[in-house]
Amino acid sequence: MRLQAVVAGLVSAIVGYASSFTVVLAGLRAVGATPAQAASGLLALCVGIAAVAIFLGLRYRMPISIAWSTPGAALLVATGPVAGGFPAAVGAFIVCAALIVLAGLSPWLARAIAAIPRPIAGAMLAGVILSLCTAPVRAVVDIPLLAVPVILTWAVLQRYRRQWAVPGALVAAIAGIAVHGPGGGFSGAALRPSVELVTPALNPSVVVSIAVPLFLVTMAAQNVPGMAVMATYGYTPPLRPVLVATGLASAAAAPFGGHALNLAAITAALTAGPDTHPDPGRRWIATVALGAGQLTLGLGAGLAMALVLLSPPVLVIAVAGLALLSALGSSLASAVTEPEGREAAVVTFVVTASGMTILGIGSAFWGLVAGGLTALLLHRRSKPAAPAAAEQPGPVAATR
Repeated sequence: MRLQAVVAGLVSAIVGYASSFTVVLAGLRAVGATPAQAASGLLALCVGIAAVAIFLGLRYRMPISIAWSTPGAALLVATGPVAGGFPAAVGAFIVCAALIVLAGLSPWLARAIAAIPRPIAGAMLAGVILSLCTAPVRAVVDIPLLAVPVILTWAVLQRYRRQWAVPGALVAAIAGIAVHGPGGGFSGAALRPSVELVTPALNPSVVVSIAVPLFLVTMAAQNVPGMAVMATYGYTPPLRPVLVATGLASAAAAPFGGHALNLAAITAALTAGPDTHPDPGRRWIATVALGAGQLTLGLGAGLAMALVLLSPPVLVIAVAGLALLSALGSSLASAVTEPEGREAAVVTFVVTASGMTILGIGSAFWGLVAGGLTALLLHRRSKPAAPAAAEQPGPVAATR
């Protein structure tokens, strides 16, 4: 049974890594990282995941799975180049980490995040990842011989083995590159693991463009759903220590290029479910194994970066888009399910998806602002209470 838990943890690590490392590398590259810096960031995130997952698993004897912020990486792709380059982005990563720690230390900040209307939070996330999710369509048009087998593989596995759909698509992409030849350039890739220390720079506009939206999407799209998944399986992790631990690990990873760490949401089910171990009190073994697996996978960060450089850029983004389709569906459903506030959610989505930049600040922040102002403008006061029953005509009075 212990071996079963270890295997579940290793599978979770492989699925989580293979499903979204392309998103992380694309995001870091989008905000100015060199190939070496992006690979260093991926390695730093893996080390951070390993340290926090093993510590929390041993400390609380719960299957508390940790992951990098995939929606946060998608935000970086949508943000693109920033003033001050990658050092300014690293400065924003550190500010985001400080906000995560503060949320763990100060209940009022966590309550403030929880007070953001769910439709607006969902719409902002949907707007952030929309351009990535359309990449598979663009890839079919631009490189059909490579893209079509990737998408077919994803579709078949999505039907029969959902958790392996994106890793399977990645394998199909690698096979296609091997058959048809590389579509990128190998320059700048180093196969051996290495770390690149980046001196952070604080740029106010970049902090607003990256740090604030990164914090919000990490909290709303990862930590909150992660707690919900844990609760589904009967666990109640101590949120405040988890936030402090992930925030401190994010701060440690930031100077080496890592953007943010948080509770796992999707892969949490692979370690917290009954298939991991029949005894709920022993499933924490899986998260310790997950940490060890992530540390091992992190040593291949250089190889992962080399694969990305050898791939046609649109194919890399297409695989990342496939990984985010379920997140897009969930965020859109969250945005429009409730009639109250639907208009504000649509405004948030449109402004965020526009990709506009005003005063050096990206569209994710302006989408949140526009949605919040729309919600205030269209806020309807609650209907006045009905008159007293004694003042109502016959039938009501008769019921007294």
